[in-house]
Amino acid sequence: MSSGMDGMRMPVDPPSLLTLFTPQIDITSVFPASALIALALYLRGVHALRRRGVRWPWRRTVNFTLGIVTVLLVTATQVMGYAMMLFSIHMLQKMVLAVVSAMLIMLGAPVALAVRALPRRGSAVIWRRLLVLGMRSRTAKLLTHPVITTTLFIGSLYGFYFTPAFDVLMRHWAGSLLMLAFFLFTGLLAFGGAFGLDPWPHRVSAPLRLVELVVPGPLHAFFAVAVMMASTPLVQTFRDVPASWGVDVMTDQLAAGNIVWGFGEVPTIIAVAIVFWQWVRSDERRARAGDKRAEVELEAYNAQLARLAAGQRRTTG
Repeated sequence: MSSGMDGMRMPVDPPSLLTLFTPQIDITSVFPASALIALALYLRGVHALRRRGVRWPWRRTVNFTLGIVTVLLVTATQVMGYAMMLFSIHMLQKMVLAVVSAMLIMLGAPVALAVRALPRRGSAVIWRRLLVLGMRSRTAKLLTHPVITTTLFIGSLYGFYFTPAFDVLMRHWAGSLLMLAFFLFTGLLAFGGAFGLDPWPHRVSAPLRLVELVVPGPLHAFFAVAVMMASTPLVQTFRDVPASWGVDVMTDQLAAGNIVWGFGEVPTIIAVAIVFWQWVRSDERRARAGDKRAEVELEAYNAQLARLAAGQRRTTG
């Protein structure tokens, strides 16, 4: 490792599985540190509910924890340094955060947990009130609208990589972190609305949530094809790969396009399956509730008939 831009550690050896996932601590560790704080707060919320005797699904805790683990894998390791030098590694990092991490974190329903776990009385109640007010605000409703979330999620691909914006941000480690935070944020917005597990500001039906997941597919695929078919480097940042690494810039860009393609297809299929399963379960719950109401109404009707019959017998008797 060598010292890079303003304290960021840059790799000197060619990438391998061993070097990629070697822990890295430098100025950029603020990102994984934030992720660990989020995990600590989540687990504290789960513990608070348990002390009150409130059950919290263990699957949600597992999903959220795995989501944070994936964040750490691409931000607390040398992936961070290699992502500043190789397009393929950068795209791997970007897609993990925007798709895999965001999916797993939102399957953990962190907003729902916060609303239930934060105090309803005392001095700390202000945090719950701020959260509720924030979720009910016009800004939140606008940001969580399916059109906006889809535009941010897909538009960021074209906006960053087909314009000079990417090269400008990658000149400094802070710009790189800002971009990664944006990728994760857009993923959280997209999957938060699609899964519908949290008290989301803008809620839509299951069929519309399926559409929200499917629509970006062709745009994602088109971007991947454009990257793979490009005859020149799309961005300037990755032109100067160390010669000793033996990496061809265009081959690396082709790999980046394949990564976008893979992460755009497989996780989307999984997300669609999850939302479809939620839809089926919701219909089943409504059907059971309807059957139960019918049984109660029938019992009440039979009881009323029995009372009328008993009254008639007393009158005739």
